[in-house]
Amino acid sequence: MAEETKTLADLKDMVEEKAAKDAAKDAAEAAGETAEAAEEGSDAKDDAPAGDSAAAAATMPEPKIDEQGRSYATGKRKNAIARVWIKPGPGKIVVNGRELETYFARPVLRMVINQPFAVTEREDQYDVTCTVKGGGLSGQAGAVKHGISKALMFYEPALRGVLKKEGFLTRDSRVVERKKYGRRKARRSFQFSKR
Repeated sequence: MAEETKTLADLKDMVEEKAAKDAAKDAAEAAGETAEAAEEGSDAKDDAPAGDSAAAAATMPEPKIDEQGRSYATGKRKNAIARVWIKPGPGKIVVNGRELETYFARPVLRMVINQPFAVTEREDQYDVTCTVKGGGLSGQAGAVKHGISKALMFYEPALRGVLKKEGFLTRDSRVVERKKYGRRKARRSFQFSKR
């Protein structure tokens, strides 16, 4: 038990160090931009972003990691609901007890699922275990993508800006419109016959 808590503490330290390095890198870039702006004579405008990035690093939320070193999130799309756990690893993705390639045979769906890792440059750095139910394969792939994005944000809060900018943290609320009484489908009327 002591070893498990030690590894959990080590994982939290690693995440905090990575966030601190990213914040320091952003502050250095902002400082470089302000130095260039000072040469041009507009240094008063660019002093604020360097202070804002330091303040943002100080107010970064804590990573949400459980006793086993995993982050959990729920993803949704259409009628599909995915429960997703991520932890550091070689990049193995298991969906409902099956490999990603066997569960999602279409390459487009696998590409959709891997988008959060590609955007954040975290390919082959996290193992994903998820259970998904409801809907069809397309909706399930969207739900897994949403869950992975949220779990990544919980594990590394510094990635929130990148994921939010791409729209991966927002649940896609588009669903099939309900069928109405007196219609063949949601809007399609029955065929009109003059005689």
